Amino acid sequence: MRVLALDFGSARTGVAVSDPTGTIATPLGIVERAATVNGLAELAELVRSEEVERVVVGLPLTLRGERGEQADETERFVAALRATVKVPVETFDERFTTDLAERTSNGAASVDAVAAAHLLSSYLEWSSNESP
Repeated sequence: MRVLALDFGSARTGVAVSDPTGTIATPLGIVERAATVNGLAELAELVRSEEVERVVVGLPLTLRGERGEQADETERFVAALRATVKVPVETFDERFTTDLAERTSNGAASVDAVAAAHLLSSYLEWSSNESP
């Protein structure tokens, strides 16, 4: 299953996509102001052009696993995205993905896209362990 992952930010949203087998995550780029009408339209086009079957959005929980203001903003974005695309959209804990991306980014892709790829890798690993 091909999955698109989003590391949502109000200014820039990192985007990564899996291969068709749902095994490998690759940074794709960024979408500026993803929560706007234009940003949502750009994401809908990516969902279509990349032929994804699911979208995963990183949910920024606190270190204690609690929801803060950023998580609330992300949930509003997720609701708007669900109303825009025709594939399932779910959230996944994104703690530490940006820190990891800053340490592993080689400059070829934006830190936001690398963070989305780390999020997607974690999601793919988790979902493969959840499947019977």
